[in-house]
Amino acid sequence: MPKPRKALVSLQDTPYYHCISHCVRRAFLCGQDVLTGQSYDHRRQWILEKLIELTGCFAIDCCGYALMSNHYHLVLFVDRDAAKDWSQDEVIERWQKLFKGSVLVDRYRSGQNLCRAEREVVDLLETSWRERLMDISWFMRCLNEFVARRANQEDQCTGRFWEGRFKSQALLDEKALAACLAYVDLNPVRAKMAETPESSEYTSIADRVTAARGSGKSQIPPKITAQPAHLLPFAGNPRKDMPKGLPFNLTDYLELVDWTGRFLREDKRGYITQDLPPILERLQIDPQHWCYLTKHFESPFKGLVGAAYTLKQACQNLGYQRSPGMAACQQFLT
Repeated sequence: MPKPRKALVSLQDTPYYHCISHCVRRAFLCGQDVLTGQSYDHRRQWILEKLIELTGCFAIDCCGYALMSNHYHLVLFVDRDAAKDWSQDEVIERWQKLFKGSVLVDRYRSGQNLCRAEREVVDLLETSWRERLMDISWFMRCLNEFVARRANQEDQCTGRFWEGRFKSQALLDEKALAACLAYVDLNPVRAKMAETPESSEYTSIADRVTAARGSGKSQIPPKITAQPAHLLPFAGNPRKDMPKGLPFNLTDYLELVDWTGRFLREDKRGYITQDLPPILERLQIDPQHWCYLTKHFESPFKGLVGAAYTLKQACQNLGYQRSPGMAACQQFLT
């Protein structure tokens, strides 16, 4: 039986989550319908624009994404500390960019005097909205509802567009995060929609390479000076007082994705070079296990992904009696 979302999200254990949404039946999110010949590529821009809008309102950043023909992947970072630091007026302003407010909130923002009971209602609404603005369920709801309504309007139909609720995986440590990011970025290469990671369209890896090349670096991997504004930046290896961002060097990560992408080519299958990317050595991941993870990241793991000790800790915090997926986590990430 599927677990409720509150039993899959534990912000005290990790702020990183991998989310996937699939279209129902033969509905096409993007790409071209082989039966009718109709192209839906323009819908990718809908999703990207809405994604950028939502990350500007929510306390949630996008670390990686891949928009495929009938599904999409997101790797999200929930910035709980930022949400707690927002003022009441900022919370209300962010919420009202997405939804209608209430009469009382409008009166409060216009400077009208409110009685004690009315002010308490405003405070309760603000507290509720603050929680929702750092909730991945609300984030995905806003994104998926927007896409479904617009696609149904374009297709002149009604009914479900998505296969029920989205799937999510909590990424408990750096190994799980790195493997998931590479898995997402290499989706078009694995699906033979692109020959190289940087040539794929509507992926975070293509955006990062474009930003790097725009800073005057034309080689892969480049020496990074610029990163996309709509993606959570790479901040470097973990250290004291590290700025907000992914705990890797972007140059190392791009080299890792380029290295991994070569194994997805048919003429390179099974070949493991002796020159491993530095990030693999730092994370102490076996290259054979890494290649499997970047092809099958969704298959062996349940809702929680990480080394055995991080999985046990997260299960305890969530009140699980068992540790689902422990065998796979021990084999591939421990």
